[in-house]
Amino acid sequence: MTDKALVIFTPSGKRGHFEVGTPILTAARQLGVDLDSVCGGRGICSKCQVSPGFGSFSKHGLEVAEDAISEWNMVEERYKSKRGMKDGRRLGCQATIQGDLVVDVPPESQVHKQVVRKAAATRDITMDPATRLYYVEVREPDMHEPSGDLQRLAEALKIDWQVDSIDAPLPVLRKLQPTLRKGNWTVTVALHKDHADATHRIIDIWPGFFEGRLYGLAIDLGSTTVAAHLCDLRNGQVLASAGIMNPQIRFGEDLMSRVSYVMMNPGGDVEMTTAVRDAMGDLARNLADQAEIPLENIVEATIVCNPVMHHLLLGIDPVELGQAPFALATSDALRCAAADIGLGPINPAARAYLLPCIAGHVGADCAAVALSEEPYKSEDLVLICDVGTNAEILLGTKDRVLACSSPTGPAFEGAQISSGQRAAPGAIERVEIDPVTKEPRFRVIGSDIWSNEDGFDAVIAATGVTGICGSGIIEAVAEMRIAGLVDPSGLIGSAEQTGTMRAIPEGRTHAYTLYDGTADGGPLITVTQADIRAIQLAKSALYAGARLLMDELETDTVDRIVLAGAFGAHISPKHAMVLGMIPDCVLEKVTSAGNAAGTGARIALCDVSARTRIEEEVHRIQKVETAIEPKFQEHFVAANAIPHATAPFPHLSSVVTLPQVSFNTKGQEDGGRRRRRRG
Repeated sequence: MTDKALVIFTPSGKRGHFEVGTPILTAARQLGVDLDSVCGGRGICSKCQVSPGFGSFSKHGLEVAEDAISEWNMVEERYKSKRGMKDGRRLGCQATIQGDLVVDVPPESQVHKQVVRKAAATRDITMDPATRLYYVEVREPDMHEPSGDLQRLAEALKIDWQVDSIDAPLPVLRKLQPTLRKGNWTVTVALHKDHADATHRIIDIWPGFFEGRLYGLAIDLGSTTVAAHLCDLRNGQVLASAGIMNPQIRFGEDLMSRVSYVMMNPGGDVEMTTAVRDAMGDLARNLADQAEIPLENIVEATIVCNPVMHHLLLGIDPVELGQAPFALATSDALRCAAADIGLGPINPAARAYLLPCIAGHVGADCAAVALSEEPYKSEDLVLICDVGTNAEILLGTKDRVLACSSPTGPAFEGAQISSGQRAAPGAIERVEIDPVTKEPRFRVIGSDIWSNEDGFDAVIAATGVTGICGSGIIEAVAEMRIAGLVDPSGLIGSAEQTGTMRAIPEGRTHAYTLYDGTADGGPLITVTQADIRAIQLAKSALYAGARLLMDELETDTVDRIVLAGAFGAHISPKHAMVLGMIPDCVLEKVTSAGNAAGTGARIALCDVSARTRIEEEVHRIQKVETAIEPKFQEHFVAANAIPHATAPFPHLSSVVTLPQVSFNTKGQEDGGRRRRRRG
């Protein structure tokens, strides 16, 4: 019998057992993993590049040895020597499986490129950037009055612009003299100063009057996605936006898995730091190419992230964040050279600003959401949920604001879902199910036409229907509950119980068929019982966190709810409430803020006074630690029901009538067995 090895692909989470010696590309194709190849596996096109992971992966229960993949071969060596390939990458058509393996498929190797859902929202922002341009005329050197060129530049800036003191880093000092002479003693200087700086720092210098513009990056460094906006520092205009998968996902889909990887693999933190810094550098190049601007004109960056990502970006071991009391190395805002944290491709003297963290599990991303949505100015009680792999939750008014984080996991991103995938063309993103016929219809990313409308097949001919993304699985589960295909406990009924042959048996449970493309060689896309359970766990964690904050304020209701994050912008309030993701509320009072964390990063980039404001506000926000609150588990269990085991949801009931069905026959079966034993 041939030995078989378990192979897990990230970020899709798809897995399977394969015979030793199977090429990784073959395994990917058999599992339906999105791995590109156009040369027929000859090692010519290089589109099937993958990144194998080694070490201990506790989340998967795997120990991956260095020899779990075949040795580097001549085809790979030839390609790398001629065209280049990142260290650690392998060609999927050449590398073969030799043991249990975790394989990451980087974005550039995916056929269906991810759609960046953390787009920049339109927002009025006060323009007061930390970096500005100053034109000056400098006195020429005089043998009778010896002074350095830098000192005479400082003199000119003080006279013309009342700049008291300046500091010039080495990259600027090296070009100072030739620039002054080229400009015939007139120069334009980019000076950086925010409230924490004692002096103005020279970022760059140009001869004469510089007619170009300065740009900055607002970066939202998430657990799953790294998104960035390139902004004009003169008017705040977003010139380009882009996002990539966080390459750390191969070390663990959720934050605690990554902390665990560091604990069990010495040097694992360095691996992850390198991976995410490289990704940010690539993102900066991508944005500059999109906007067709010189990289050196990007002179500043603001970054928001959760505490684990914060530490890994800075090169700080995150182990302390994985155990009580969840201590941060620092919670204050940080200012540093951009090049020190992976942004070397932009201006050599560029500066980076990391917003402050609120607590060990509530990070700078939550602070950015607070800066964007300003709950501390609200007259009514507002609940803000920034939904992602790790949910950040704020609740409060102008009198008091509370915050917590809740480990929702990657299910909302389409991970850990049987037919799940990241948001990409071809992924199902909207779902409706007829409550009478139980027939579904859906829309996919890249099409505005529903699947039951004329022209759908022509529109999706290029991509096909490939899977289901986070917003799609949320709507699918909610619609299944509305249509009576799922009971309040989350059980999917059989064909006999639900009245539709779309309910198909799957082992001892059932699945609902959304799309069957097998006749044409396409996928069978179903919602399985395991998918329902994954969504229940995620939504229960979100609800329990919100409920915990409501308990602290001794309230059972909120006045309004704001859904933030990439997910929050693409899900309807009705479906979120049917699932019980959020507390009951008037549906018209449930709104989307889009990528509020990214908006907060843009505000901090464009308005230096906003940095002062949020640094002051985070000290007033009260942190609630879900990990040690006894009632969190109680709320979590009650929230497993759809929408909830005990909460009445009157506002939802006035809009949607949920059928009272029950598909649990376990009690009857147990009773039968007991009667037989007595007989």
